[in-house]
Amino acid sequence: MRPQPTLRAAVTSVLAASIALSAVSPAFAQRAVGQRPDIATDEGGLWAQSDKAELEAKTKAELNKDPDLTAYVRDVACKVAAGYCGDIRVYVMDRPYFNASMAPNGYMEVWSGLLLRVRSESELAFVLGHEVSHFAHGHSLATWRTLKSRSNVGMVLMLAGGGIVGSLLYLGVMSTVFSFSREQETEADRLGFESAVTAGYDPVAAAAIWRSLREETAASDFPKTRTQDTRASIFNTHPITPDRIAALEALAAGRTAPSEGERARYRAHIRKFLPAWLTDDLRRRDYGQTLHLIDQLTADGEDLGVLEFYKGEAYRRRRLDGDQNKALAAYVSASGRPDAPVAVWRELGDMLGKVGKTAEARTAWETYLAKAVDAEDRWLVEASLKKLNEGAES
Repeated sequence: MRPQPTLRAAVTSVLAASIALSAVSPAFAQRAVGQRPDIATDEGGLWAQSDKAELEAKTKAELNKDPDLTAYVRDVACKVAAGYCGDIRVYVMDRPYFNASMAPNGYMEVWSGLLLRVRSESELAFVLGHEVSHFAHGHSLATWRTLKSRSNVGMVLMLAGGGIVGSLLYLGVMSTVFSFSREQETEADRLGFESAVTAGYDPVAAAAIWRSLREETAASDFPKTRTQDTRASIFNTHPITPDRIAALEALAAGRTAPSEGERARYRAHIRKFLPAWLTDDLRRRDYGQTLHLIDQLTADGEDLGVLEFYKGEAYRRRRLDGDQNKALAAYVSASGRPDAPVAVWRELGDMLGKVGKTAEARTAWETYLAKAVDAEDRWLVEASLKKLNEGAES
């Protein structure tokens, strides 16, 4: 019996095919608002696959179910989507990577890693406008039709009808329609820029977010990552180059920016998610990138207790030469902020104890116990404090 291909092999093969095909996908005219294709057509088939992927997205544990956040992101998408607002359904996913994607049927995913990295509503508007432009101009269908003309589509359809439909459709088949050509990316940059500016957003934001992503890549702890091209999406085969940034800067030249305070208004919408999203980002274990991200967020002068705590966490977990002292300094700084997480005093006590500052460690742990009355690890901190006190008595 012929062995079934594994999910990883299938996804890898489809991704490889989509990368090769993205350079030759033809351009498409702007689609009609509210259009849904006949199921008997190739576009109708693509929509059917997208519908299945959307159903899969609704079941994911990472789906952020906060109605206010989803409504806010959708509102921004609608501002740049103009007449296509009624075609869009937005899902915020708690995944620590920069990614936004819009399927041919109008289902859009926006990942928390993106929301954590954009610093204003204008930057978010440009990225969402970029994705809506792909949708409005049929870029996914262009790629899909080219893919269908090659032998790999047989494998795609075979697997889609086999026993690994869910994950393959979600991460495999959908990836084929999110790999766009250089021309399509350039067009989406330009159209996304114009959509955002027309909606009243800051024209310099488009270049700013791409530039920031390149800077974060350069800050990676891993040499291989630092030498790779920066990409604006996990599905995007076209890198963010200096030429793309220069083109957006040229478009913004001479245009008027919005009033002050936009970054503060954006931060207000994501503030309560910062601890969870930064915790997720630390799990990527690229602490250089996380530290760069935290520095960018800190520059706005808000949420300093939270940000300094997670800076300490990044240094503590990385453990390079000098990181222990940097972590301790970050925890000390965080502990003086009114918005410091309670966990600051637990980590501070642990680090102070390790460097022999017994009295300070005792104070930190006692502060933690006073603040974290119902903490699950309370017993562990109490045991550490007891051991510290016994050592002092002996």
